[in-house]
Amino acid sequence: MWTRLARLFVIKTRFEAFLVIYALGAGAVERGMGYLHRFPGTQGWVLFLACTAAVFMAGGKILDAVTYEEERTSQG
Repeated sequence: MWTRLARLFVIKTRFEAFLVIYALGAGAVERGMGYLHRFPGTQGWVLFLACTAAVFMAGGKILDAVTYEEERTSQG
């Protein structure tokens, strides 16, 4: 039963990866808007951009990992 539950949290396809990246991006923009509200001016924009840049880096790693797993499982 635990393995079936754990499989729900494994990203298996690129489509699932894009859905996760979209959710991360939506959360990052929401958090960035909070930073803009709390820290008006340059500080807020720097924190906003840091939030969104983190999603780009994480998204790249997620897509690389999914591609790697797809290649590894197709080889044997």
